[in-house]
Amino acid sequence: MTTKIIMDTDPGIDDAAALTMAINNPEIDLKLITAVAGNVSVDKTTANALKIVNFFGKRDEIPVAEGAKEPLIKPFEDAARIHGASGMEGYDFGNDYGTPIEKSAVQALRDAIMAEDEITLVPTGSYTNIALLFKEFPEVKSHIKQIVAMGGSLTGGNMTSVAEFNVFTDPHAAEIMYKSGVPIVTVGLDVTLKALLTQDSLNAIKDMNETGKMLYGLISHYNDVSAETGGHPMHDVNTIFYLLHPEAFTTKDVWIDIQTDGPAIGAMVGDIRGAYHDGKTNAKVCVDIDAAAFNKWFVEEVSKMR
Repeated sequence: MTTKIIMDTDPGIDDAAALTMAINNPEIDLKLITAVAGNVSVDKTTANALKIVNFFGKRDEIPVAEGAKEPLIKPFEDAARIHGASGMEGYDFGNDYGTPIEKSAVQALRDAIMAEDEITLVPTGSYTNIALLFKEFPEVKSHIKQIVAMGGSLTGGNMTSVAEFNVFTDPHAAEIMYKSGVPIVTVGLDVTLKALLTQDSLNAIKDMNETGKMLYGLISHYNDVSAETGGHPMHDVNTIFYLLHPEAFTTKDVWIDIQTDGPAIGAMVGDIRGAYHDGKTNAKVCVDIDAAAFNKWFVEEVSKMR
């Protein structure tokens, strides 16, 4: 049985790798990709999503819609310093990769969700499109099985000491999503900084096939790298790994609040004692991962591709 998903994303190198895994795994049915401003501007993230879809010959099967150009309130700050000016440096995808559909991301999300009995949303960028969707079309919530979201952290950030990039980019959108009542699985820095793609894994895919060449080129240009090990955190890929192998993760049910102003803006605050929300929870937070299993899976998945 396949898992029907929609990816809301901001490619970005690790997003491109996540899209690669989702497009090619037979257990996942990717219905729609919506792009959002994040790692780079939304025109670039949309183009990058189209490039990956076209690379795998799916431009007539998987629609791509362009979404929000900026966060709801907070000024936009990209991560081109990490992903390069285009967002996906390191491989030539050519210029003929198609165009996004005419629908806005929010309208496309609404239509795709309402067409299914249940579907999983997989946001791997800021959650602006998701927040706008919930505000304009709240009826979609009952059609969403779960949200498996890359972002946040209970133990420390990568933008400030407490804020992770996706939540920091649009904390007000994150607040709306976590208050939505839709079941959420949080795949944040608590696990993505443990599941580093090792240099051995990267070398293993280099000459494996054209997909390996493409991913090797992108990841080799990825400025997110562990100073201790030289491994690369494939943040967004962990969402797809979770969908396919939840047994590789340790999770904790927690109520999550989002800080939306002040020096701690973008912080994800977990009520770990159950002291402030009458013991209620609104998220299943991934707190540990089998990093060796992640590396093994990543290499094996690429070996099956073109």
